[in-house]
Amino acid sequence: MPKKPDFQILIQELTFKTSRSGGKGGQHVNKVSSKVELIWNINQTAACDEHQKQLLLQKLANRIDKEGLLHIVADDDRCQYKNKEIAIKRLLKLIKESLIEEKPRKPTKPSKAAVHKRLESKKKQALKKINRNIIWD
Repeated sequence: MPKKPDFQILIQELTFKTSRSGGKGGQHVNKVSSKVELIWNINQTAACDEHQKQLLLQKLANRIDKEGLLHIVADDDRCQYKNKEIAIKRLLKLIKESLIEEKPRKPTKPSKAAVHKRLESKKKQALKKINRNIIWD
């Protein structure tokens, strides 16, 4: 069973940028930098092993920029501290979902009984339609 990433190390590696946020808050929004952008460098992290890094880079490819940085923006709340918490929770959820490996599908054939049942229902349906076209004299 693969080991889980060390979230204590991961949280220390995060960098945050703050800026003014739009949305609710009225005049308060114009004065306070409550929008938080979380930035995490997946290539340089010590929280994950190489296999986990490759999985993350593969599954989060559309969210990672050219430098290998993952950006998550949170401007849901009026409070910068709460937005930081929201961004961290989103990151942890994203990591957990991305590290789940899907089992490969084993191709199977339908059973003979299933094939027979399908063909019989097709014949029955065809007969029903043929009988509708019979013209009575």
